[in-house]
Amino acid sequence: MVTCKETRAVLIALHKKGFTGKDIAASKIAPKSTIYRINKNFKKSCSIVVKKASGHPRKSSKRQDHLLKLIQLRDRGTTSTELAQEWQQAGVSASAHTVKQRLLEDSLVSRSAAKKPLLSRRNIRDRLIFCKRYRDWTAEDWGKVIFFNEFPFRLFGASGQKLVRRRQGERYHQSCAMPTVKHPETIHVWGCFSAKGVGSLIILPKNTAMNKEWYQHILREQLLPTIQEEFGDEQCLFQYDGAPCHKAKVISKCLGEQNIDILGPWPGNSPDLNPIENLWSILKRRVDKQNPTNSDKLQALIMQEWAVISQDVAQKLIDSMPGRIAEVLKKKGQQILTLCINFL
Repeated sequence: MVTCKETRAVLIALHKKGFTGKDIAASKIAPKSTIYRINKNFKKSCSIVVKKASGHPRKSSKRQDHLLKLIQLRDRGTTSTELAQEWQQAGVSASAHTVKQRLLEDSLVSRSAAKKPLLSRRNIRDRLIFCKRYRDWTAEDWGKVIFFNEFPFRLFGASGQKLVRRRQGERYHQSCAMPTVKHPETIHVWGCFSAKGVGSLIILPKNTAMNKEWYQHILREQLLPTIQEEFGDEQCLFQYDGAPCHKAKVISKCLGEQNIDILGPWPGNSPDLNPIENLWSILKRRVDKQNPTNSDKLQALIMQEWAVISQDVAQKLIDSMPGRIAEVLKKKGQQILTLCINFL
């Protein structure tokens, strides 16, 4: 137990006055073992100052540590072993473990790289144009927008790693393993939502390509009824990305006939700006948690979990839009971290 200088001084003073270790421990100033240790050290050194343990001498200077940090920041993907080799050329003979320790001191921790869409100069320019155009919009303004998108669900196709706690020898225990298949079945869905809640969700037939014919069918049979149900005679805006089927003349004509205004133009490669991406993540987590074992169960769970997503969840996602816009402008068009929302 580490004790402050003042506490050690009090313990020594009590000891000098004739109090035994047992008497001092009764006062609960410090544990009995700590009291005996401090008295023993005082008898040896006649001082209450605790000497620092010498330990192993540090192999590198502050200047060399700074050099290591610069080498790592120059290429974030360089491994500890490679860094140790480069560091050795600078005169520091250290192991990969020492390299890790030095980088940890600068809060440089090894983590899996986040996957983000590659942004071209044109993408960045379009993102800035879009965000500057809507920078003054409030959450209330965004509440008049209906967002939509397609999303794939894979049976036994959960991406990334699954963390489990297991004992030795349980690596392949059924409860500790994540089942995979070589060619997981994929189910494509289309859905929409607004601040008023989730709208229609349709599961596309197997091997269906989202072309202008299918898209026109979805608009007439799914989107327009949702707009009528949620907005009635209120004015609303329709968000869509730049997919070819979305920009077909027949689609523009269909929207024009229904007097629906278009938000945008929406910048390409910008899922971080679209709140429906967060909605898909919420839905996917809820479905994956129930471990569907066949296509029918997966489809049923998708529809079931979509139906119970609350209007509060939808509203909070819409409320995040002004923050997303501001963050993209702050980062000069670069990708942003999807905003952390408490209910997620």
